[in-house]
Amino acid sequence: MRIIFWAAFAAFLIDQISKYVVIHMMELARIRSIDVLPPVLNLRYGENRGINFGLFGDGSEASRWILIGLAVVICLAVLTWARRNAGTWRAQASVGLLVGGALANVVDRLIYGYVLDFLNNSCCGFVNPFVYNIADIFIFAGALGLIFFTGEATPPSKSGPRKKVG
Repeated sequence: MRIIFWAAFAAFLIDQISKYVVIHMMELARIRSIDVLPPVLNLRYGENRGINFGLFGDGSEASRWILIGLAVVICLAVLTWARRNAGTWRAQASVGLLVGGALANVVDRLIYGYVLDFLNNSCCGFVNPFVYNIADIFIFAGALGLIFFTGEATPPSKSGPRKKVG
């Protein structure tokens, strides 16, 4: 559980610091757009009141609190699952990244009423209209890590190895 805690703490802290630096210190909230390495990396101010890509983002207080509650319940469920199933350090780190990223977005919803987004990538003639944040990267990486780094170990047979008949 120590690996989960430190991975979650690091993901949470990195996300919150990045948002503070980009949104407040670089004043992205005021200037709305900074081209860093166009079109591959751009900073675009976004307020996400829904889930991924702004889905279910009607902006109501009820949806805000439902999304906060849902994120907390999912985090608790993942942590409960991890106590029994995340045996490797990679799986535990993946749980931590997912939980830390989710909780960072929860804090945004509590403080601002929405999730602060600021990253935008486009490439090769494709113009991406969506923005995301570092927490979203951690959530995605954590979920992907859980797919790759957790496996169901088959328990050994109680009767021992089967004998070949014939």
